[in-house]
Amino acid sequence: MTKEDKGAIIEELSAKFATTPYFYITDASGLNVGKTNELRRLCFERGIEYRVIKNTLIRKALESTDTDYSSFDAEVLTGFSGVMFHQESGKVAAKLIKDFLKANKNSIKLKGASVDSSIFIGHDQLDTLLTLKSKQELVGEIIGLLQSPAKNVISGLQSGGKKLAGILQTLSEREAA
Repeated sequence: MTKEDKGAIIEELSAKFATTPYFYITDASGLNVGKTNELRRLCFERGIEYRVIKNTLIRKALESTDTDYSSFDAEVLTGFSGVMFHQESGKVAAKLIKDFLKANKNSIKLKGASVDSSIFIGHDQLDTLLTLKSKQELVGEIIGLLQSPAKNVISGLQSGGKKLAGILQTLSEREAA
């Protein structure tokens, strides 16, 4: 690979890291060709871009971003590295890794991840990443919480009006009788 090719890859990766809020760095070195193809197919089906990239190129591309990824240097950017990119959710890649591990024990390992510029290092963070909620989910929950008191007040006023009307009707019927 020539210096120009490496420069082009670093530039492309820098743009990808800057525009993609969710990426995972994995180690799939224990996979044979068939299992690697299965992993790539699953990634494609779930809208994840999966690329195997040299650690030095990843490191240089990450250095050009606004976020400090220096904590990736020691543990994450060693050995075999594959990067999973997803545009919309930080959980999709975590779920894929978890599902793939159910069918293929000890086949893929999470080395590190970045979810909205928050850094997660180590395979033990996989369960944490699975429980993260997206911005859209959090906004939906907040809106639901804000609407709840207003709905309770409105339903209380509506039911109170019906009760009052029922009491008045009962009293008027008693007086007529």
